Amino acid sequence: MPGERNLKTLLKNMKPEMHEGVFVFCSISEDKEILAALRPLHIFREREGTAFIVRREEAETAGLPYQFASRLITLTVHSSLEAVGLLAAVTGRLAEAGISVNPVSAFYHDHLFVPEHRANEALHHLLTMSKQA
Repeated sequence: MPGERNLKTLLKNMKPEMHEGVFVFCSISEDKEILAALRPLHIFREREGTAFIVRREEAETAGLPYQFASRLITLTVHSSLEAVGLLAAVTGRLAEAGISVNPVSAFYHDHLFVPEHRANEALHHLLTMSKQA
């Protein structure tokens, strides 16, 4: 089944859910492999190296430097990869509240990494936004 493309429907049905745990962003040089013991949620190969997102305890156990301790909020609506405006609307609302966000779009859902100390506030804004749609 293809994902939803209508922005109003996406906002109304986004049903944000916060995941347990704290996630961090790591990077290793392109000539190194990600340790087999790590279970990255997301991997992206950039010119400067391989970037990935893992649970903080995994990074610490592996002795990896990391940045941006964050909580993961998933917008559980099945959004189309061709949908227009969902992330713009969501990140815009969080920006108005002064909350940084690192979004990742996957096949079925959009995922938001927000600062650990502002996660509950971010979730509140998203739930309010969905109710108002």
